[in-house]
Amino acid sequence: MGNPKNVTDTSNHPYFKIFSGAFSGVLRWEQLDELWQRVRQDAGDWYIYAVGDAPPTSPASSEQLHQFIPEIDALLHKEHDEDYCGIVYADNREAPRFIKIFDPNNIGTSCSSGHHPPPLPGWILSKMKPIDLPNAFPQTGSRKRWWSTIFR
Repeated sequence: MGNPKNVTDTSNHPYFKIFSGAFSGVLRWEQLDELWQRVRQDAGDWYIYAVGDAPPTSPASSEQLHQFIPEIDALLHKEHDEDYCGIVYADNREAPRFIKIFDPNNIGTSCSSGHHPPPLPGWILSKMKPIDLPNAFPQTGSRKRWWSTIFR
C-alpha cells in the first residue's frame, strides 16, 4: 500500500531513535529541581516542543527557556498533585540532552509497557531539532476505520 500522503518513515531518524531509546524517570520533586537547574546552567540550543503542535524550527532563546521552566514546573506541581513526580523522563539526568514531560491531565501510563505506539509526552526539551512526532506514529488501519465510523 505504501505510506499515506504526508507521512514519511521516521523510524531511522536520529531524533526518533533518541525519543524511542532509554530514559530515566525523575521520581522525586527534588530530582526535578536538580534537573531544571542543570538545564538552566546549559541554557543554549534547547528546543521546546509542544507535541501536537508543529515542531519548532529553531532553538528557544535563553529567555524563553528560563520562562518555560518555572511555568511547566508550576503546572506539573499543580496538576500532578502527588508526593512524587514520575511524569518527567531524561536521557541522562546528570547531563540531559532530551527530556520528556508528560501532561498530568493526559498521562494514562507514561511508560510504554508494550503499547504501540507508546503514549506521547505533552512537551519535549531537546538539544536536537524535533520531528513531528504525531506523524511518526501513523494510526493503524483498524484505528482509521474505527475513527471514520464515528462521524458518519
